[in-house]
Order: sequence, then structure tokens, then C-alpha cells
Amino acid sequence: MLERSIQRADMIRCVLCREAPCTQACGKTDPAGLLCSLWFDNEKTAAARYPAGDPCKDCGAPCEAACVRPHEVPIRALLLWLQEEVQPSLEVSSPLEKCTDPDILRTDLCGIPLENPFLLSSSVVSSTYDMCARAFEAGWAGAAFKTICSFEIHEASPRFSAITGDNGSIIGFKNIEQLSDHSVAENMEIFRRLKTDYPEKFILASIMGQDEAEWEELARLCDENGADAVELNFSCPNMKDEGLGSDIGQVPELVELFTSAARRGTKKPVLAKLTPNVAVMSPAAEAALRGGADGIAAINTIKSITSVNPHTYVSAPAVRGMSAVGGYSGSAVRPIALRFIAELGQNPVLAGMHLSGMGGIETWKDALEFLLLGAGTVQVTTAVMQYGYRIIDDLKTGLALYLAEKGFKNVRDIVGLGLDSVSSTTDVLERDTILFPKFHHDRCIGCGRCEISCADGGHQAIRLSEERRPMLDGSKCVGCHLCVLVCPQRAITPGRKRIRR
Repeated sequence: MLERSIQRADMIRCVLCREAPCTQACGKTDPAGLLCSLWFDNEKTAAARYPAGDPCKDCGAPCEAACVRPHEVPIRALLLWLQEEVQPSLEVSSPLEKCTDPDILRTDLCGIPLENPFLLSSSVVSSTYDMCARAFEAGWAGAAFKTICSFEIHEASPRFSAITGDNGSIIGFKNIEQLSDHSVAENMEIFRRLKTDYPEKFILASIMGQDEAEWEELARLCDENGADAVELNFSCPNMKDEGLGSDIGQVPELVELFTSAARRGTKKPVLAKLTPNVAVMSPAAEAALRGGADGIAAINTIKSITSVNPHTYVSAPAVRGMSAVGGYSGSAVRPIALRFIAELGQNPVLAGMHLSGMGGIETWKDALEFLLLGAGTVQVTTAVMQYGYRIIDDLKTGLALYLAEKGFKNVRDIVGLGLDSVSSTTDVLERDTILFPKFHHDRCIGCGRCEISCADGGHQAIRLSEERRPMLDGSKCVGCHLCVLVCPQRAITPGRKRIRR
């Protein structure tokens, strides 16, 4: 099975269009939907949706001619790959039936039923009635509404910047955005409408107060106006006044104080949303527990600076010649988020608390990682900002098919299964064997990238033959696998083991 990086490399010129011309030109299948599934690591359900009868086999590929980048995306070849290579590898019968089984994804947040574990996180993607309604219609189980406060919000423009990959997709995303710019009364009206129109959807009310009385009052108002639970924003890095946002999350005593205040205002579940701008998160999480929290949400964005302009010397986003430290999100922060989720999941003091994980989730496999490390639900923002609410289809079907293939009856069954393999130190690692790389010469194009990296960043264990094929010197190789990672063709994989002498 091709890895995600190769799938994306093959369709790197695809821009995942809205109302895509390729599908409009086809008439036999939905190339745009299938390509979208490929992009989001969901090739198996894409293969299951590919129609019988070989519609692409003798086709002249009008989809490629109609593409907004004509003939630059190998659509026909990718769809044939789904039929010829992926379909035969499907591990369960009736995969479409399995991945649309509603029961397999049903879960709960602190006892409140959810149709699936996928929520929008508190941000611009969940800041109005219309946005939440469209997300709910698309299939999201719920939304953490953009943080409600009683103070005036005046946003800067522009307020976003990004680090992008080779095809322009966002790897890391910076924002200097603040909280909801609607009044408290306006937000309460939105909650009432959403709960009336979508009674089965989960509304997580994110709040931020300025003192104990305000934390209590905001929690009470959200409770009374339809919120199913309250999330305490102790982690926003972009507040202009001291003593707000991440300033609270870095001080366990304040976390406990304001959690207790919010707890007095509501009998609904309370989650503390904690900052990653700390060395360890457990002290703040334990303080939230002492204050009466039922769960933890993590992580919020990481304080960051991106891309300093070489001509103006101002970092991005530049606002009339000035910028500011802002919150970093996107795929780049996922390893950091997973580290914190694992820390919380392994903390025995927090046993029984609900963990709602977020930070760089883009595909169902990303979400799976959070679930395996102890999260019971996951929240998404940056991927929605880039690709839209539509990603929920591949999040749900990809995860459901994975569960069916592995024999799990419900998504709850996988929560925390990866925790036992995580250690906070490397002392537990076995060090008596070397796992050599294996070269696949049928895939190799002779670029020599493996030799360069091994020579200048490794242990000088690879040389190219006269035919420009890599050769391994086992006496020098230490099994670091740098070559595996840098090969642009993925023509190097883990191979045989050798016991150290």
C-alpha cells in the first residue's frame, strides 16, 4: 500500500476543487471525491466506492482535460490504481457498509452521547450559527464554540500566516486572532437556536472570564441557554491583557481557582483547555481536577513567530509594520500535542477524566493517534480552515473502516491502547539489535539522496554502484534509518535485523 506521502506526491498538483470540473466532465464516477479521499489517507473507502465495470480502463480521461490544471494531475492513473491495487487488498467484505455503520463510531463526552468523536475546536470555524449548522449538516458530532467573553474584541488585519509545503498546503499555521466578537447575549441566542434546530448535536461552550464572578456567570449562562458542556479557555496565547488565556494555564493555582468558580455556575460537564506553553501539563490538569473539572482539552496553539520579511524585517503577519507572537497550529504541532496527550493519559491522578485531544489533526489516521494515546474525542480547526467541513466524510469513513478491519466493535475500544508503549525516557529501549535498511532497486531512480544523507548526516554506510544503485556496508551501518526517510521514491524500507556483537 502506498504511503500518504507518495499518494500526495502523485496528486501534488491537485487543488481539491469546489464543484470540481473533473467530476463534471466524467459522468461515470466522482474523480474529485476519490482524489479527496486519497489526499486524506482514505484510499480503502475510495477503492470501495470505485464503480464496477472498469470505467477508466479505456477512457480518454476527459477529467484530466477539464482539470483547472489541465493534464497536470494523473487522475486516470490514480483511479486505476484504486481498482487494480487497493480493491484486492480490502480486508473486510462490504467495506462501504462497515464504514457507514453508525454504531461503530458512537461514543460520549462525560456521559453525553456523541454520534462520532469528531468536534470542531473553539475557533473561527465555529463562530456563528450558520457555520455550526453547516458543519452539523456535514456530519460533525458537535462544536466547541468560539470563546465567549464579556470584553470587547477588536481584531487585527491581517491575522494569519503559514508555513507551506511544496504544493502550497499548510504545514504550520499562525494566528493572532482573539475571542468571539459577538456579545454574550448574541452568543446565547446562537446556542438556543442551535439546540432547537440540532438537538442531537453537542455544543461545547468555550468561555473566558476576567475574575471568579465572571467565570461563574458565563458558565451559568451557557448552561441555561443550551450548552451541553463548558470548556474553560486557560490557554489562548493571543490576549492583549495580562492575566488571561495562557497566563492562567501556566499557573496551577489560577487554574484551580477559576475552575472552581465555573463549577459553581453549572452542573454540566466542565473541561479545562490547557496551554502547551509549559514544560509539563500535569500540574495544571491536576489543579483543574481539584477545581471540579470533568475533563481536559489539549492542546491549544503554541506561541510562535513565523517568517521574518528580509526587506522590512517584520515577522508575519505584519500589521502596519508590526507583528506579535501568536498561536501556532497545523500538522507541524501534532507530535507536540501527542506528547501532552500521552502525559495526561498516563497520569494516574487523572484516571477517569475525559481527554479531548487536538493539534494538527487532518486525517483519520491523525485522529487515531490521539485516540490510541488516551483521547476520547478529538477537535479540529486548521484542517477545516484549509479544506472545509467536507473533511468529516473521510475522517468518519476512514476511522470506521479501520475499526472494522481490526475487529473492534466501537471506537471506545481503542482509547488508550498505545499508552503502554510510550516512555518519557529512552532508557527502556532495546539496544542489542540493528535493523538494516532494505533497498528496492525496482523503485530506485538512482538519485543518490540516500548516499548524500548517509555520508553527511549519518555513518558513511551507503555508496552508489556503477549502475547508480545503493549498496550497503553493513560494517558501518548503525540502522538509524535516515536513508529510509529521505528517499523520494520510498524505495528503502526496514529490512533484516542483526544482533550486535
